Amino acid sequence: MLVVAALGGNALLKRGEPLTAAAQRNNVQLAARSLAEIVRAGHQLVVTHGNGPQVGLLALQGAAYKPDEAYPLDVLGAETEGMIGYIIEQELENALDHDRPVATLLTQVVVDPKDPAFAHPTKFVGPVYERSEAETRAEAAGWNIAQDGDKWRRVVPSPAPLEIPDLRVLQLLINQGVVVVCTGGGGIPVLRRADGSMTGVEAVIDKDAASALLARQLGADALLLLTDVAAVYRDFGTEQQTPIHTLTVTEARKLNMPAGSMGPKLSAACHFADTGGISGIGKLADALAILAGTAGTQVRADTSAASS
Repeated sequence: MLVVAALGGNALLKRGEPLTAAAQRNNVQLAARSLAEIVRAGHQLVVTHGNGPQVGLLALQGAAYKPDEAYPLDVLGAETEGMIGYIIEQELENALDHDRPVATLLTQVVVDPKDPAFAHPTKFVGPVYERSEAETRAEAAGWNIAQDGDKWRRVVPSPAPLEIPDLRVLQLLINQGVVVVCTGGGGIPVLRRADGSMTGVEAVIDKDAASALLARQLGADALLLLTDVAAVYRDFGTEQQTPIHTLTVTEARKLNMPAGSMGPKLSAACHFADTGGISGIGKLADALAILAGTAGTQVRADTSAASS
């Protein structure tokens, strides 16, 4: 099977941990062991990952620059893809005893300039400010800002991913048996001009949505959305919470899940499962068991699954 495994933020940083290189590497070492089990079971593997805290750190560092000197989000995304990809690549090579090649590919993802998200930015990035400072910075840099708790932050568009122009390179690597790390942080957001050329854009693409698109365009057999929660739950956070082991796409779409947590994962799972593949959601440590259907939650097309 060709498996696309999307690592949640906990693969790099546990809640409450400092954003240090050592903490991230320690967590990636654990993640690499679970991913290596998928490869050793005979599957081909493509790995995607988040980058929210890392982009936030770079944005915080960029705050020291003059507004017209700060690097744009597409460049910051590329920087984090390289940094995180390097750590995952190295630790996965170590976990596999260097018996097969692993490569990181900076991945562009095309979005639509007419996407409604550009008119309604909602994705928080960078540091928090008092309202007066946020307004001053927004005026100087042309930002949109919004309230986040009792502070204010920059918000940027989160458009839907449409196309992965680097797909041909990815397919070449996969055909040669390479384990590929790609589409980090949802990929580098780019626009396609009328003449076919591309340019970066100030946006952040949802990682799970980009991973589902990647899995579809590669013709993958399975998409694993790996996090720190064991499964999708009914009545999550209450005494009545119960895990859901299997869902049809229709059943999954009827569940009312929070937009800030399980909602995007279920949406991505449905988007991919519609193609006939298997979507799995659950703990990173259970990756191989989720693929086998003995842990986590599997989402399948309506004709191939039954709720339990």
